[in-house]
Amino acid sequence: MLLFVAVEVAAGIKAHSLALISDAGHNFTDALALLLTWFGFYLQSKPADEIKTYGYHRAGVLSAFVNALTLVALAAWIFYESVDRLRHPQPVHEGIMIAVAALGLVLNGGVMLALRSASHHDINIRSAFVHMLGDALGSVAIIAGAMAIQYTGWLGVDPTLSILIGILIVWTAWDIIRESLNILLEGLPRGIRLQDVTSGMRAVAGVLDVHDLHIWSLGSSTHALSCHVLIEDVPPSASDTILRRLNAMLAEHFHISHTTVQFEHVSCAISENGCAIPVHLGDHEGHHHHPH
Repeated sequence: MLLFVAVEVAAGIKAHSLALISDAGHNFTDALALLLTWFGFYLQSKPADEIKTYGYHRAGVLSAFVNALTLVALAAWIFYESVDRLRHPQPVHEGIMIAVAALGLVLNGGVMLALRSASHHDINIRSAFVHMLGDALGSVAIIAGAMAIQYTGWLGVDPTLSILIGILIVWTAWDIIRESLNILLEGLPRGIRLQDVTSGMRAVAGVLDVHDLHIWSLGSSTHALSCHVLIEDVPPSASDTILRRLNAMLAEHFHISHTTVQFEHVSCAISENGCAIPVHLGDHEGHHHHPH
């Protein structure tokens, strides 16, 4: 990949093509994306320890976020150079543009096929896949633009293509930035509605109410939940049965595997610090804490 970037830069300079140079910059960030993807997977495979008690699940998410930011910075540079080239057009060598773009299309298409299946389940892999998709589409646009220059002679095609590549880069980066930020800020995982989870938990036999519910993602595909569940004043063996039902439902319907459920048989009061058992009841009756 880095060798192709060097070839594309040299070809872009020789052909006076800003589109090729822009695409080379995009390909360079893709090479970094693949490196960061590998590094993210390496960190994710490390077990939890006394310092990183959740492990390194978010390493891949963080690398995806960094990848997307580099894409936005690259797009800003492309826009600046494209406007300058529109004001001061330069002749380009269409044959070099077509040959190099065709080679890039083959390389990026091959990487895309290798990443396609796994990209549906991991944001880090999807980040790399989106990089490759953008490059493949950019190569197609360069080939079409070079042919247009051959037949029309309009030199504005090259910087116009560069602007389109820049727009494509921003578009592909935005979804990754939005989702990775949501995970890093512990937002609700994509595809999960808080109301649906609450309703599902309340439908479990033995559950009277659910409150103080929090759901977040540890990584791209690992979700966590914590909540308070109101139940009758039952013995521990009965509450364990309710807990197993809750965990089974959450895993089956919402793919939530890491849960911390606090059982209560007295409705708690809502305060500035969250849910609190009334003092006159809590001192005598207490409540149960069931991590899973």
